[in-house]
Amino acid sequence: MPDALAPHVTDVIELTRALVRCESVTPREAGALDLLERTLTPLGFRCERMDFTQAGTDDVANLYARIGHGGRHFCFAGHSDVVPVGDLSSWTIGPFSAELSDGYLFGRGAADMKGAIAAFTEAAARFLARRGRDFGGSISLLITGDEEGPAVNGTVKMLKRLAERGETIDACVVGEPTSSRRFGDMMKIGRRGSMTVDMVVRGVQGHVAYPERLDNAIHRLSALIEALVREPLDKGSTHFQPSSLQFTTVDVGNKATNIAPGVAKARFNTRFNDLWTSKTLLAHLAERLERTNAALGGNGLFELTAEVSGESFYTPPGPLSDLVAGAVRDVAGVEAELSTTGGTSDARFIRAYCPVLEFGLVGESMHKVDEKSAVADLRTLAGVYETVLDRFFPA
Repeated sequence: MPDALAPHVTDVIELTRALVRCESVTPREAGALDLLERTLTPLGFRCERMDFTQAGTDDVANLYARIGHGGRHFCFAGHSDVVPVGDLSSWTIGPFSAELSDGYLFGRGAADMKGAIAAFTEAAARFLARRGRDFGGSISLLITGDEEGPAVNGTVKMLKRLAERGETIDACVVGEPTSSRRFGDMMKIGRRGSMTVDMVVRGVQGHVAYPERLDNAIHRLSALIEALVREPLDKGSTHFQPSSLQFTTVDVGNKATNIAPGVAKARFNTRFNDLWTSKTLLAHLAERLERTNAALGGNGLFELTAEVSGESFYTPPGPLSDLVAGAVRDVAGVEAELSTTGGTSDARFIRAYCPVLEFGLVGESMHKVDEKSAVADLRTLAGVYETVLDRFFPA
């Protein structure tokens, strides 16, 4: 932690800068959680490290901080880990230097999502300074170091531990960078599900000069791909855009020019809406493939192996979205769109425990070179979060 930042400093800009300087690329903690613990403890938060391990995965450090023993419980959730910087020479400003330039704070994690964590902290500090520690409820920060990784030893296990000891959460805001083009223009009330499928297609290997003796797995695979992409999966639903299916790789591994391969492999990912579960969608895709494979004749076979990183979910518009949208409107002067676009987040785990939505900074630069957030947006975000707390815990 830089000497200039004492543990009690909660200013959103300086705290973001201090967090960005912690090189916490997944799964490294790199001092980010230690910094938060030193910052939150003087505010009255009880800080608990929840570090988890599992065979075949990296050990992950997590932090749960709570103030209050009863009443309604509001949780801010986020992640301190960041993605790798990529080609360091492409950055015009050091990715962990946290420099301020032209009204922006630059650095890996400035948008996704150390800025939001700092805004959580300033919002809580300002709320507690005005209302005191006996405000009739509980506020917590649930911070994982495993969101950008496999998400095995982070939020999902933290929530399970809380549930096992009887702690409940009444509402949660995840600080993902949901704003699209300008601060406050979008919040996420849900996310599509994500399923990756490996497909192995088997034919009969043979000499290309004797096509009657072979069943080219590439030809069979191409027909099966066409069967999956020819027609849309659906037309979308009330809160979700149409489901999508995208092939990400096709592999044969055949170096010979005179052999038709007997095995071909492909992988695709689906982002599916609430018209499906992973099981019903996989069954639908298998049915499409069965029909096409049968029409091709021969002895061809296919196998599907699916990995699901999350089911589709959403929190219906209501008290929580009204609360946050009202705060955005009054603090930032912007009407937030309720959206379910984008990738997955740890909200997919939280939704099983309480109403959850995501709201944070502009995400245009996340995961990119020269990631940044506007200084003004960081301050406004802290104001939005503080207003949310004020209205969730009326005086």
